[in-house]
Amino acid sequence: MATKTAVNCSEIRIEVPWGHIAGQWYGDQLQRPILALHGWLDNCGTFVKLAPLLTSYRSILCIDLPGHGLSSHLPIGIQYEALEYVRTILRVMRAYNWKTVSLMGHSMGGAIAYDFAAIYPEHVDLIIGLDIITFRTYSVEDMPTVLEYLIGKNMEFNERLTDKCVAMEPPCYTMEECEHLLHESTDRSINLENCKYILERNVTRSTSHPDKYYFSRDARVKLKRRYNAPPELINEMAKRICRVSIPHLVIKGGKSRIVSNDNTALRDYLQENNKNFVMHTYPPGTHHLHLNNADAVAQIIIKFLQNYDTLRKGQYSVVKAKV
Repeated sequence: MATKTAVNCSEIRIEVPWGHIAGQWYGDQLQRPILALHGWLDNCGTFVKLAPLLTSYRSILCIDLPGHGLSSHLPIGIQYEALEYVRTILRVMRAYNWKTVSLMGHSMGGAIAYDFAAIYPEHVDLIIGLDIITFRTYSVEDMPTVLEYLIGKNMEFNERLTDKCVAMEPPCYTMEECEHLLHESTDRSINLENCKYILERNVTRSTSHPDKYYFSRDARVKLKRRYNAPPELINEMAKRICRVSIPHLVIKGGKSRIVSNDNTALRDYLQENNKNFVMHTYPPGTHHLHLNNADAVAQIIIKFLQNYDTLRKGQYSVVKAKV
């Protein structure tokens, strides 16, 4: 299952019904790790600078969510759903026989971690959200239009995948062009010199133009559909997390505009009702602060782990993978 690829880091592969989940395990594989979930359109390369800084305290398992990085794409005809990523956490837990899970997520990954904790609060011992608490919601008035667009575009994308005439590669670029495209597409959130870490698992060398690359993630992930939780459901999810006082750290980039008013209200509720909730703002940080400012973010995380892991000593049992 695991193949050694670098010092203190192994490539892993978890079998799933439609293929496999790929990832990288940093640190001791006899210790239950923190499961790290990347953001929308990224992959586990987003943690390549942060994860090694945490291994002196906890090992880190970073996975490529379905359709991203080196993980298998979902079957043709399927639409990507936020809850499929919640199920992915369950699949990883079952593969390694974990009864509880520690979760760290950036952006979309942080929202998935939050949703999982709200659904399965007794099986989560900590949450680390990087520049997010949970998904932004749409207004009731806007949601039908959003769904109409997503469903229609997904039909279009799936038809392209089944069109036998479409055998050509996607548009190809030099690696330098790929770096600039990624840099600009994130509103320059990822420093240009760090784009290569995402691209390592996000592009494939062209067979027609050996000096160029194309983006190889599943195009359908651009149209990921999530449920639109009404305020009552958001409140109930927060209550379930607060009820068991899950240690919960959120690190906000001071230069990021991702956290919405929905998250601000939720932050206030969590601060008032979860004694183990910590919100930290890192002023120089963009949305990808964990990649651009890994040293500073690692220090915040390790302090958080030191404060709260002592409450759960003895729970990190030695485990072996089933697959």
